[in-house]
Amino acid sequence: MSVRIGHAAIGEYEPVYVIAEIGLNHNGDPEIAKQLIDVAAASGAQAVKFQKRTPDISTPEHMKLTLRETPWGGMTYLEYRHRVEFGRDEYAELAEHAAFRGIDWFASPWDVPAVADLEEYGVVAHKIASASVTDVELLEAVRDTCKPVILSTGMSTLDEIDRAVEILGTDRLVILHATSSYPMPSEEANLLMIPALKRRFPGVPVGYSGHERGLQISLAAVALGAVAVERHITLDRAMWGSDHAASLEPQGLDHLVRDIRIIGEALGDGVKRVYPGEEAAKAKLRRVLV
Repeated sequence: MSVRIGHAAIGEYEPVYVIAEIGLNHNGDPEIAKQLIDVAAASGAQAVKFQKRTPDISTPEHMKLTLRETPWGGMTYLEYRHRVEFGRDEYAELAEHAAFRGIDWFASPWDVPAVADLEEYGVVAHKIASASVTDVELLEAVRDTCKPVILSTGMSTLDEIDRAVEILGTDRLVILHATSSYPMPSEEANLLMIPALKRRFPGVPVGYSGHERGLQISLAAVALGAVAVERHITLDRAMWGSDHAASLEPQGLDHLVRDIRIIGEALGDGVKRVYPGEEAAKAKLRRVLV
């Protein structure tokens, strides 16, 4: 089974769907967001992803008044969330820029009003962040849009994932294996969950959302059958913000997409055949012919 999101189909024997996660790495600046869209488009990624919050709703109560030092001075965590949140005008600008660069965009809504906002902005899909796997009200709101849904599974038990899948349904669903450590150590990758999730949810495309440093683990995920890969991107890992350290800089994203495409070609279709390039060696080296 494949799921179509925007210009691309996600599934077995389709090109691996690469999502460049911008998240909050724009630091509230639409111009940085545009530069990151440019980076993603130039690399050959099929989509960019943002995060959409209604800060007064999605910010945990115990965090709202926590003080935080930011590039704009000291402020409460709630004030910071408002400071970096894009609204209608910014998303209209970014949607136009993404269309100009030929790349799809969508976001992770963190609350029900954010789902309605994203629907107004015309997203091609919705992404359920790992932190939202147990938010039944949000899952139902996303399901009711009838848009494709990508479900990350970090920080979740199998029972929690089962419940989320039951609510969302499987007709337009893509599941991403994930471990929500930032950055993620290799011993927590547990990539064998990719085939395990395929067995648990037959017919549902399964991919990988990575928060590690480097490329090796994401490439191994593709070799293990991941049909989509999501990685955070940044202009510079030294920038201020919680996700930059676990993100790929432009050259890293270029190399990731390049190597994913090579692995995709190398995986083939599982049908044994003698390739034309083997015929000369066969004629020269094989002593006994059948």
